[in-house]
Amino acid sequence: MTHTNAAATSNSSGVESDYERRIALATPSDTARGLFFNGILSAVTTFGGEPAIKRCHAILNDKRFERRFIDFSSYPVSDFLRVALAATQVLSAQLGGPEPTQRRLGMQATRDFLSSMAGRTLLLLSGDSPKRVMGNLASGYRSAVSYGERTVTLLSDTSARVLMKRDFMLPLYNEGVLLAVLESVHAKNPQVRARPIGVLDCEYDLSWG
Repeated sequence: MTHTNAAATSNSSGVESDYERRIALATPSDTARGLFFNGILSAVTTFGGEPAIKRCHAILNDKRFERRFIDFSSYPVSDFLRVALAATQVLSAQLGGPEPTQRRLGMQATRDFLSSMAGRTLLLLSGDSPKRVMGNLASGYRSAVSYGERTVTLLSDTSARVLMKRDFMLPLYNEGVLLAVLESVHAKNPQVRARPIGVLDCEYDLSWG
């Protein structure tokens, strides 16, 4: 095995074990909206075509994931994590590895949410202001998932810090989520950096031009 392949395998193993740890910690009351399931499965088809979605279904080995989910119904986040893990396993080679794949999936999930009625309302309230969309971020999350808490601190006119506690998604996935939020309000040169502080807790430093 080459050094590059060994590193890729190590990264893949780390992402997979991180998902498995979070699946084990989720409870039945921890839920996410169906539109996120649909978005991940749609991304698999978009990036990899019909063969990729068939591989994803084969990995999941569960007929529930072969139908469309009801966008604003709630489903166990443990199931969503399984779908995200399967999508990562299928798409990693094409998207540059398991870590960049997390960001791409997070961005896709956010774009799907922002195209929904709740997401469009969030954008309407925020205008084209990164500061205002940051102020509305916590309420947007509450309409999308049942778990965790998010605290936003504006550090300046062009930076903010987001603290997420008991959040089941991987930090790199949430980097993609927050990046897509900033892009949705046309923030210039948006940057997001995660700093994990616990198994399910993480701080994110955001900046824009």
